Formats: sequence, C-alpha cells, structure tokens
Amino acid sequence: MARYTPPLRDIQFVLHELLDVEGTLKALPPYAETNRELIDQVVEEGGKFCAEVLFPLNRSGDEEGCRWSEGGVVTTPKGFKQAWEQFKAGGWPTLTCDPQYGGQGLPAAVGIAFQEMMNSGNQAWAMYPGLTHGAYDCLHAHGTPEQKALYIPKLVSGDWTGTMCLTEPHCGTDLGLLRTKAEPRADGSYRITGTKIFISSGEHDLAENIVHLVLARLPDAPAGTKGISLFIVPKFVPNADGSLGARNGVKCARLEEKMGIHANATCVMDLDGASGWLVGEPNKGLNAMFVMMNAARIGVGMQSLGLMEVAYQNS
Repeated sequence: MARYTPPLRDIQFVLHELLDVEGTLKALPPYAETNRELIDQVVEEGGKFCAEVLFPLNRSGDEEGCRWSEGGVVTTPKGFKQAWEQFKAGGWPTLTCDPQYGGQGLPAAVGIAFQEMMNSGNQAWAMYPGLTHGAYDCLHAHGTPEQKALYIPKLVSGDWTGTMCLTEPHCGTDLGLLRTKAEPRADGSYRITGTKIFISSGEHDLAENIVHLVLARLPDAPAGTKGISLFIVPKFVPNADGSLGARNGVKCARLEEKMGIHANATCVMDLDGASGWLVGEPNKGLNAMFVMMNAARIGVGMQSLGLMEVAYQNS
C-alpha cells in the first residue's frame, strides 16, 4: 500500500535553520508580522490536506483519467471536484496572493513548501491550481486595472482557473512560428482563431470558468517572436460584475496522452473566432507570458522534488 507522510521536519529545517525565513522576512514590511509559529501552522495544515485529501485520489485518478465527451466537455476523475471544493473552503488558493484581491499575502516560501507537498500527494491534481496561480502572476504583473479587478479575485478564490496556451501543432516549442491570429474589433476586443496543443488544465469541471492566456499574432505583427501578443480568452465571457456571460468560441477538441498525468486534462484547444482582450503591449506578449513561464519552471522543480520525496518514502 502506497503512503505519504508530509516531511514537516525537513521543510522546517530548510525554512528556519538553513534559510532563517522568519528573520529575513521581518525586514520586509509586507511580512513583518509573519513569524515561525504561523509558518509552521500553515505548512502543517497544508500537509494534512495533501496527505488526507489529495494522496488517496492519486492512483485512482491516474487509472480513471479525465474523460472527453461531445461538445468538448471534460470530466475529471471521481473525487477531484470535491477535493477542489475543499481546497477553496480551506483558503489554499489565496495563500500567497495579494490581499488587495482577496489573498492572504503570505510569503512565496510558504507557498513553495505547500506546492511541494501537493505534488507529492497528487501531481496531476496539483497542476490545476499551479496553472491558475501562474495566470494570476501574469495578470497581476501585466493586466490593466480593469482586467485585474475583473479576473484576479476569481482566480485568487479558486472560483475560476487559468491556463497558458502557447504550443501549436506545427511548431512545437518554436513560438516564432505560431499562426494563431488576433483580429481587432471595433469594441476593443480581438477575434482569436487557431489551435493550441498540450494545454494543461485546458478544460475540466472543477471551476465555473477557465481563463486562457493565449499567444497570437496581430495582422501587422513582425515575423518571429517579436510579433507575438498575449490575450485573455475566457471560457465564458464575464459581465462587468464578474458574473458569467456568453460561452466563448474556445473548446477542447480532444484530450492528449501524458504518461502518469492522466488525471490532468491535457487538451487540444480550438479557438474559432473567440473573443480575446490584449494583455500588456502589442507584440510584447512573450514578455508578459514569461512571468507565467518562469512560475511554471519553479513548478516543474517542485514537481520533481515532490515526486522524489514520495518515491523515497515508498522505496
């Protein structure tokens, strides 16, 4: 029988004896009240969630996998949605987010410790909040005040989730070759048309809306990576008050296969005249997207560390 025990003492050793997180943070005004006791309490409770809620769904989730049905509907494995509701109820999506948008404002070091344990408990499940937090980081850094007010509180609360839509069928990781088009409309939005592949968390039943961050080209864009812009393309176009509006022209055409990550919906996403809104400056999309990509690089490191820890325990 597989098992997972959160390595609390190891995490505390790194945070306190090795890094002296408390002493370092007290010199920073946002974290002046963050002490060792609070950090340890959060990490301990986070470990319970990962061991008691996520880990029991790990094997069953991978064996069952996500299911695609007509119309692009994707259903996650049994228990995943209930775990997401517990995740929200516990305030875990808000952990390190800006208090201005409903976050708790705890330091990133605490979030990283929790991220490691989530990946030990259930890496496929952990990708849903991981991509969401990356979208939060990107919009927090490059969104307009209106975009931040409309999208960030919902991402912080976990009511909505996020994705990053880069790769296309013909170009793999060479983003300079991407063909997805963004045509301007009179109302300030853009008509987005193209296909993206290997989109983690691209469609699912965990949250009421999904905020896709999509790389595309404007009609007059320069060739190569210097001509890429970034757009918000929500599954449902939100109304001004944050309520859900019309279904957008973006859907999951099919699910991709990723060994060991069957419980995370890896999607082919078709954008058929979808409504999108520019993030940051025209033709500077990679600059903005790199905020999310850099967060994803740390996330991959935490996946590796988390998986090594649980593998070590079970060996």
